[in-house]
Amino acid sequence: MTQQLSEHRHISFTAHYTGYIWYTMGISHPVFATSKGKMLAKLVHPLESWAEKFVGGSMRTTLKQRHRMIDQHLTQLIEQHPDIQVLEIASGLSPRGWNFRKKFPDIDYRELDLPDMAKVKTQALKQIDANSPEVLSVDLFTADFEQAFHVFDPNRPLVVISEGLINYFNKDMLLQLLQAIYRYGQNFKELHYLTDIYPEPVKNKLANFIWASSKLLKWMSKSAFSFHFIDPQQAQDFFQQAGFEQVSIVQPQQYFQNPAVPFTSNEEHLGDLVWMIHASKKNSVI
Repeated sequence: MTQQLSEHRHISFTAHYTGYIWYTMGISHPVFATSKGKMLAKLVHPLESWAEKFVGGSMRTTLKQRHRMIDQHLTQLIEQHPDIQVLEIASGLSPRGWNFRKKFPDIDYRELDLPDMAKVKTQALKQIDANSPEVLSVDLFTADFEQAFHVFDPNRPLVVISEGLINYFNKDMLLQLLQAIYRYGQNFKELHYLTDIYPEPVKNKLANFIWASSKLLKWMSKSAFSFHFIDPQQAQDFFQQAGFEQVSIVQPQQYFQNPAVPFTSNEEHLGDLVWMIHASKKNSVI
């Protein structure tokens, strides 16, 4: 693949932090736990503990929620469609690909990230298994992104996954990304997109504090980090605007009370700090 890069590229320090938190959760491999991640986790531990006590959640608690929801929904999709293919974009130091290739040895699971991170991740994967597929290297905001879809068989279903990504873009950039995923994936037998998203913290008693923290994260990550939606209906409408016709918003408060119900939507923001979204093309089976 060519190495065209857009002005929107950035590699966030949060990749190291999340990679280490996944390791502490017992779901990752030591090769994905960097010393920088360990240092960041130790540095923010007091703040995270305070937030969990007084805000009702923190970066690490929402990270656990979103990761579990995406993993469980991906497992359901695989069980429904054993021939489904997976493209995880901006995969960073996530252990998901490694875990799912172990659990489902025949799965066609490919990861994608910017060149520097793709190189780091590929080297880490090769330490675990020399036969691990190379991480695709491409910028999501260039025409090169389409090439990633050519790796897969359009006669089989495809699920695209992102985690901890889309809040780093403003709404115009997010719409561009969603339209690209839909456009490049619309000719597949089925197209699914699983992602987490942080809504505006309007139901939280410390909303102003969370807003201030998000501005700090925006500055530290040199990104356009922002909250996009106040209620689930706004998110649903936005994803439909991009082309997806079936969109479900999954809120942790409801989901973890009854995980047997695979997909659900609410018109009301229940107060969770993170949601999961499942969007699919017309005629997809959910």
